[in-house]
Amino acid sequence: MIDLIEDSGNCRLATMVSKEVLESTLGRDMTVTWKAAGIFLKRHWLFTGLLLFVIIVSMTTRALERLFVYYPTKDVDTSPSMVGLHYQDIFLVTEDKVRLHGWFVPHPKSRSTLLVFHGNAGNISHRVHWIKMLHEAAGHVLIIDYRGYGKSEGQPFEEGLYRDARAAYEWWTRERAASGEKLVLVGESIGGSVAVDLASRRPVTGLILQSPFTTAWDMAKTILPIGLLQPIARVHFDSVAKIAGIRCPKLIIHGNRDEIVPFRMGKKLYDLAQPPKQFYEVPGAGHNDLPWVAGGDYIARLRDFLQSL
Repeated sequence: MIDLIEDSGNCRLATMVSKEVLESTLGRDMTVTWKAAGIFLKRHWLFTGLLLFVIIVSMTTRALERLFVYYPTKDVDTSPSMVGLHYQDIFLVTEDKVRLHGWFVPHPKSRSTLLVFHGNAGNISHRVHWIKMLHEAAGHVLIIDYRGYGKSEGQPFEEGLYRDARAAYEWWTRERAASGEKLVLVGESIGGSVAVDLASRRPVTGLILQSPFTTAWDMAKTILPIGLLQPIARVHFDSVAKIAGIRCPKLIIHGNRDEIVPFRMGKKLYDLAQPPKQFYEVPGAGHNDLPWVAGGDYIARLRDFLQSL
C-alpha cells in the first residue's frame, strides 16, 4: 500500500502510481487465469464436453427455447404518435391468464383490420414505421406484444405465442367484428408461423406472410451446429403441416436477399398453399429491410390485396 502524501500534486502522482500498479497486477492475474483455464480445457476436454452436455440436457425445454428462439426487449420507447398516428393502448388476458399489451391504430376509411404478429426480437415499439406503412395500405392496425415482450407479462414459448394470438383474435371479435369489418392476419418471420396457426384454427378473411419460414427444424439447419439443439428444445413452428388447410386468400412476401430466412422457404410455403394465393418477391430485400427496399410498391401491393378481399 502507498501512503497518501499531503501535497496535492504528489497525492495525484501517488494515486496514478497506485492505479497503474493495480491494473498491472490485475492484468497479470487475468492472463495467468486464462492460461490456466486453457491448459485445463486441453487436458480435460472430454470432461468439459460432458459437463456442458449435462448442463444443456438438465435445462428445461422451455429454458432452451427462450435461449435460442426469443430475443425480447421490455422498454417501449416509441409509439405510433411518433409517426403521426392516433392509437389506443389495449390490454388483454389470454386463456392461461397472462396479461398482454398492444396497440390499435384506427384508419378513418378502412373496413379491414390488420392483426399483426411481429418477429422474435425487440417489441412493438421497434415497428412503428412498419405500422405506418401498413396503415397507409388502408387498414386499421392491431398489433400485440407476445408474452415477455414490451409491457406484456409472462415468458415466451411456442404454445404461449399461439395463445397470445387467440387472445388478440378474441379482442377483435368482441370490439370490432360486429361492425362488419374484415380481419386479415399479418405475420412477420416467426410471426408468420403464429399467423398460420391462428388461420388454421379461426376463420379470417385473408393471410399475409412476410419473410416466413417453413419449420423450426428447417431454420435450425441453417445455423449449425447450434441448430442441433432444436430437437432438445422441442420447438416446432410447423407452417408446412398447417398451410395447406387454410382456405382464405394468401399473400406471401419475401426478399430474394434474405440473409436470415432463406428465400426458398417463403417459396415453398407458397407452393404448398391452396389457391387463391399470390407471391410477391422483393428484389434486393433482406430480412429486416424488406418494406423499405420495396417502398411505395409494398404499400400498393398490400392495398391491392386488401381491396381484392
